[in-house]
Amino acid sequence: MGRKAKIVRKTTETDIDLTIDLDQSTGSKIDTTIPFLDHMLDLFARHGHFKLVVKGRGDTDIDDHHLVEDLGICLGKAVGQALGDKTGINRYGTASVPMDECLCHVHMDISGRPYLIYKVRYERRKIGGFDPALVKEFFKAFTDHSGITLHINLAYGNNSHHIIEAVFKAFARALTQAVTFNKAIDGVLSTKGIL
Repeated sequence: MGRKAKIVRKTTETDIDLTIDLDQSTGSKIDTTIPFLDHMLDLFARHGHFKLVVKGRGDTDIDDHHLVEDLGICLGKAVGQALGDKTGINRYGTASVPMDECLCHVHMDISGRPYLIYKVRYERRKIGGFDPALVKEFFKAFTDHSGITLHINLAYGNNSHHIIEAVFKAFARALTQAVTFNKAIDGVLSTKGIL
C-alpha cells in the first residue's frame, strides 16, 4: 500500500479535488484553470517523482488568490496524510536548483512544526495573467497544513518565470529527499519519538 492521500475541499470560493501518491511517479494530471500554476505543479510532480492529480476551480474571475491558496492548503494536507506517522523517513531535505540565470535553495524539515521562510524577489510584472506574489501564499498555506518547516531562498536571478520554476523544482527535490525511507532510521528521526 503506497503513501497516498486524497483531499476534497469545497468552499463558496473554490472546489478542489487533489490526490498525491508519494511512491508513484507516473500518471499525473493537473487542471487548476490557472495555466502557469498547472505548469509549476506539473514540474513539482515530475521533479519530485510523485503522482499528482488535481482538479481545481475557483472564483478566478475576481482573482487567483483564493484558488492558489486553497491548492496550497490541499497539497499540504495531502502530503501530511500520505506520510502517516513518518516512520523511517529522512525527515530533512535540501536542494539547490539552477534555472538559467537563477539559483534557488530549498531546505525543509518534516518536523510537525509549520514555518515558512520565503526570501524571493520578482520583477514587478505578471507572468501571463499570474501574479508571482501568490507563490508565497501557496507555500504559506502548504506549510501551515503539512506541518513542515520550509526555507526557500533565491540566491540570485531576475526572470520571474525562471525564478518560480527554480523554486518549484527545488521544492520537489527537497521533498523527495525528506520523504525517502532510510533503513538506518528506527522509528522516527527524533529524540521525542514522534514528528
